[in-house]
Amino acid sequence: MNADLSQPHPADREETEHLLPFTERELPAGRHQFHRERLMTQIHDDLRATGSATARPVRTGKPRNPFLRRAILLPVAACVLAGTIAAGVHVLADLGVTNDGSGSGVATGPVLTTRIGAADPAGATGLLDRISLAAADVSGPAVRGNQFIYIGTKTATSYVRTDHGKSTLVSEQLHMRHSWNSPDGRKGWLIEPGNTGPDGITLEGNTETGRKPTPYLNAPTYDYLAGLPTDPDVLLRKIYEETRGHGRGPDQEAFTTIGDLLGESYPPAGLAAALYKAAAKIPGVVTVDDAVDAAGRHGVAVARLDETSGQRTEWIFDKETLAFLGERTVQVEGSAGEQGLIKPGTVVFTRAVMTRAIVDRMKHTP
Repeated sequence: MNADLSQPHPADREETEHLLPFTERELPAGRHQFHRERLMTQIHDDLRATGSATARPVRTGKPRNPFLRRAILLPVAACVLAGTIAAGVHVLADLGVTNDGSGSGVATGPVLTTRIGAADPAGATGLLDRISLAAADVSGPAVRGNQFIYIGTKTATSYVRTDHGKSTLVSEQLHMRHSWNSPDGRKGWLIEPGNTGPDGITLEGNTETGRKPTPYLNAPTYDYLAGLPTDPDVLLRKIYEETRGHGRGPDQEAFTTIGDLLGESYPPAGLAAALYKAAAKIPGVVTVDDAVDAAGRHGVAVARLDETSGQRTEWIFDKETLAFLGERTVQVEGSAGEQGLIKPGTVVFTRAVMTRAIVDRMKHTP
């Protein structure tokens, strides 16, 4: 049985029309914070070693890819997708995963821009309290050890592309990212154009020292999340302690870490509620009257401005159900990036959670 864990979501179960065909693309910018940027840059260089493009991603506020980290620490090998179809699921071969052989990457076009929503510093605590209550009411089935957590997101990044000495700001076309992870994190798979080939890469293996990866806040497993404290004060203290010295200040890093857990993992309902209550205690958190996720869904946002970069990270929620829809990073003050090409109103990064589900086999989708 394959249970849909997309809830809390305003819509019914996501159908497979959200799972768009793949094309190759350049690796987007990694987060400037923490050591993952260097790892992302390395895999970017490896994947493009045979290409001729000269795009160089800017250091933006794109969220980490915690499940990609493990794949970079060991040799990766693509595998041929299985040809069988189980009841209620589809193998990715049926979702239009193709490779045109061009190696050109995901197409880019005009820069993604948006209206900068008005921020209200007084409304964050009340909104997060209501979001926490809504999250606490949602319960999903237990994840068995032989199952996998599937997360399908629609995403895009804006970056500076340099070609023949000329730099321009471009945005990727929106594309799907598919990840599968076992509850203990020992097995996993990732398919994302540009970050992987059309067949994807394994997330299984040991670290550079030959040891099994140890989960932590910025690279969690479901089992790890299930063991985190659900007291908001204790949880927030742990987040501050374990991220000390990372990012652009402790408050921004704490907000970023919580956002990553909400968007790139499947926190149990009790933990999700605690994360929202913990976020309400972070200084500088505001509400934004209107924000749009990568799927075009409008919602209300909980946000925080990184005063160093002038970029605001926004967590987007359905205005009626308060379901988590996705997040985005918007340039709201000053200019950023190479030659100051990232202007206010630029959507630096956007991600919409389309499907979160428990599946019985890796590389299958609900």
